Amino acid sequence: MAGKTSKTAAKVGQKIAAEPTAAEAKLLSGGNPQIPKGYGDAPVQAYIAAMPGWKSDVGRRLDVLITRTVPNVYKAVKWNSPFYGIEGEGWFLGIHCFTKYVKVAFFRGASLQPLPPGHSKQKEVRYLDIREDDEIDEAQLAAWVEQASQLPGERM
Repeated sequence: MAGKTSKTAAKVGQKIAAEPTAAEAKLLSGGNPQIPKGYGDAPVQAYIAAMPGWKSDVGRRLDVLITRTVPNVYKAVKWNSPFYGIEGEGWFLGIHCFTKYVKVAFFRGASLQPLPPGHSKQKEVRYLDIREDDEIDEAQLAAWVEQASQLPGERM
């Protein structure tokens, strides 16, 4: 019996060791971190930690603002991007790294007032692109997050 426990512990240790740390995360095109799909805060924090350079600070600021604005927010990493939503209701916002900016996607952004500035090929989606030297209007961003969290979420 002790031998089986040792083998099991060794296998679990191998699986844990196989998961990349934020520092080891591969960066995909545009510098977007490749983080395994997962639900909850931990995979989102791993994504944020793996965001390159100044983008990681932007990711932390966004995560704090979203969590403060929507205390019951549900988080996940899907398709190498953090998603924020209301559990059982769907996703209202996603974040993605590009070479020169961090894109915040409001999945029902066409219903927000005022409209976020970035257009999309998808009728309902609006974007906010944050570049390295941009000033973030946290009051406006929080207002959009609050509005977005009250709209029907996207099922993905």
